[in-house]
Amino acid sequence: MEGKIIGVGFQKTGTSTLREALRMLGYSVKDTTPRALIPILKGNYNKVLSMLDGYDAMEDTPWYMIYKELDNYIPNSKFILTIRDEESWYKSVSKHIGNLKAAHHEWIYGKGKALPSKDKKNAISVYRQHNLEVQEYFRDRPGDLLILDFTNGDQWEKLCEFLDKPMPDKPFPHYNKSIEMLKRQGTPKSRLRFYRHRLKNNLKIFYIKLLGLDHYGK
Repeated sequence: MEGKIIGVGFQKTGTSTLREALRMLGYSVKDTTPRALIPILKGNYNKVLSMLDGYDAMEDTPWYMIYKELDNYIPNSKFILTIRDEESWYKSVSKHIGNLKAAHHEWIYGKGKALPSKDKKNAISVYRQHNLEVQEYFRDRPGDLLILDFTNGDQWEKLCEFLDKPMPDKPFPHYNKSIEMLKRQGTPKSRLRFYRHRLKNNLKIFYIKLLGLDHYGK
């Protein structure tokens, strides 16, 4: 496996916009993949990498959390760090996750801290530390990392120059998954989906604990 595009920006930093832009440039993109968490915790990277077969790029959870491992397993890759203002990011991620605990959020934000809205200081600290660590990791490899802030006007020019692709004669996408979710909130189907996800997530957290894999975070 060689040479993919790896989004290393946290959720709610424009990852959906990046996905749509990459698709418009002709790349096939792997999105959020919660089922990769247990293989990651087990260190089963053969299974993790098999989930990326047939894709040119990946973004969102869990890929930004394992960028060092992906750098090792997938040589000659390009990495894109999407960022935004910390306060704006926190407000967005708190609303996005809400009160729905998930095992992969415990993994990201710390054991017992799956809900950013309950601990602002911790959430922002995790977000800030991740961005700093990514930039430090690529400090001596500037050609492998692109930093994009879509809220600051970054669009086709920076992305296409980094990927050595011609700029499309189309407007840059600005996809907002939260707006799409809000449109469906309050319907009986969305409420049923919430309770189904909550049950599934709680079972997964219990299963990870049962396997002794919940040694992440604080």
